[in-house]
Amino acid sequence: MKNPILLRQPGAAAVTLAAPLAALDTADAVEHLNSMDRDDAAAVLAALPVPRAVELLEQPELRDASVLVARQDLALAAGWLGQMAHDRATDIFQGLDAKHRDQLLWRLDPDTRDAIRKLLRYPPNTAGALMTTEFAAVPADWTVGRTLQYVREVERSRETVYAIYLLDPREQTLVQVVTMRRLITGEPDAPILQVAQATPPVAVDAQMDQEEVARLIRRHDLLAIPVVDARGHVLGIVTVDDVLDALIAESTEDVHKFGGMEALDKPYMRIGFGEMIRKRAGWLGVLFLGEMLTASAMQHFEDQLARAVVLTLFIPLIMSSGGNSGSQATSLLIRALALRELRLGDWWKVALREIPTGAVLGAILGLLAIVRIAVWQYAGLYDYGPHWGMVALTIAAALVGIVGFGSLSGSMLPFVLQRLGFDPASASAPFVATLVDVTGLVIYFSIAALILGGTLL
Repeated sequence: MKNPILLRQPGAAAVTLAAPLAALDTADAVEHLNSMDRDDAAAVLAALPVPRAVELLEQPELRDASVLVARQDLALAAGWLGQMAHDRATDIFQGLDAKHRDQLLWRLDPDTRDAIRKLLRYPPNTAGALMTTEFAAVPADWTVGRTLQYVREVERSRETVYAIYLLDPREQTLVQVVTMRRLITGEPDAPILQVAQATPPVAVDAQMDQEEVARLIRRHDLLAIPVVDARGHVLGIVTVDDVLDALIAESTEDVHKFGGMEALDKPYMRIGFGEMIRKRAGWLGVLFLGEMLTASAMQHFEDQLARAVVLTLFIPLIMSSGGNSGSQATSLLIRALALRELRLGDWWKVALREIPTGAVLGAILGLLAIVRIAVWQYAGLYDYGPHWGMVALTIAAALVGIVGFGSLSGSMLPFVLQRLGFDPASASAPFVATLVDVTGLVIYFSIAALILGGTLL
């Protein structure tokens, strides 16, 4: 261990609660802790042997890890953080309130304290914020045998040894990378550079966004990627599991935004009633005010509605179809932009693609509407009046226009938001639906006035 750890004597109840964890593997033990009350979970962690408690705290799946650490004796909490990977210790430390951070910082061992301070300098969601400073690096003039011996000595204190980074002996800059597989198959007396990969090493800047880091890891099929400064010195490494954890969290946030609400920062069942209301009420209020424009649009066409009541029967169909097509397009574009399949400059290509796509989709729905109206009319299920054919044509034409407009606006909105510097995921499905509802009514009644003028209108 790095530090002596002052343990509190756990109560008998905590020891009893901790007993089942001994027979569980790490994933099941974490799930067991997640199901417990936070006070009980904190007491159980304190009752566990230090290596076991650290092992559980290092799992990203453990909920409220910062809360569990905050409820411990400061010496015990500092000892736990000192045994963790620096990136995970930083995540937990960052989740503490300012008072706990101040009290805990000076109880950490110097190495952990310095590492946490360095990692806290980087903005969230960047390579620097994700990286760990515990990696295996050796001078580029070593032999294979000497490198293997070094790996044996430091393996337990490194995040991963699947990749060993070779540094210039004088400048300490990154020269090359050698994988463990190539290392163990090399001759002991061979220079380490002889078994290193032939291509230049892939590295990232500390300020690079985590999504771009993930794309590079996927593109080059890496388990870890080095983070370097402007002079080529290795600051740390980002491992694939850390990237996945970060992207899952970011995807969850995007899903919440796309549902028309603020992102939740806790599991659903742990969000308080007041906080849940606050997270959801704002967007609902904005959407409600937007939908009030729909009522204003209907008031504007009040005379037409009074003369052709039959048109009101299809308002829900018209509005939902336009909203659905817009939501489809928005979903596709947000994902394409997130994966860098599209750039901002591609907006016109998307527009040229969505206009005919929306028109064809609207025509398909319009054909279905004509068939439905005709069947109901001939079967005697409902009488749409003597001009039912023109009513059916009106509905079909309106669907072409509204679905086409929904597809176009839904596809353009993510581009607009990204151009303005907002997250494209903010183009939520309810927001798009509200936008299309208002404009859809205008399109609907404009087409109705054009086709039904002189007959029903």
